Amino acid sequence: MADITLISGSTLGSAEYVAEHLAEKLEEQGYSTEILHGPELDEVPLQGIWLVVTSTHGAGELPDNLQPLFEQIETQQPDLTQVRFGAIGLGSSEYDTFCGGIKTVDRILIAFGAQRIGDMLEIDITKHDIPEDPAEIWLTKWVKVIN
Repeated sequence: MADITLISGSTLGSAEYVAEHLAEKLEEQGYSTEILHGPELDEVPLQGIWLVVTSTHGAGELPDNLQPLFEQIETQQPDLTQVRFGAIGLGSSEYDTFCGGIKTVDRILIAFGAQRIGDMLEIDITKHDIPEDPAEIWLTKWVKVIN
């Protein structure tokens, strides 16, 4: 099992790029990682550390490739008490549903027993042309509190 499972949800690929960049940074620090882009529930470990990176789609929803996972969590109601997670959202502050996707992730994971590690990061793409930059800064603080 990987030390950290990165789960990404993306419409245009930005969240996938951020997840891949962070996996690389984590591996440089000695962590093993597994990246899952839009996985189903039976593909994710129900224990350990998850790092969820997602954009927001439409009117504050999860992207199409991540929606099924969270629908499965809500319907199958797995025990997530052995999961600790970090949360990174990408969105545009031009919308009142700014980073709605990651807020949905946070709410659902906590409802089924998972514990968030550290603060959620909301990246405003109108202020950051390269979302990997603020994500990397956040990661340096996050790795200090995951152990």
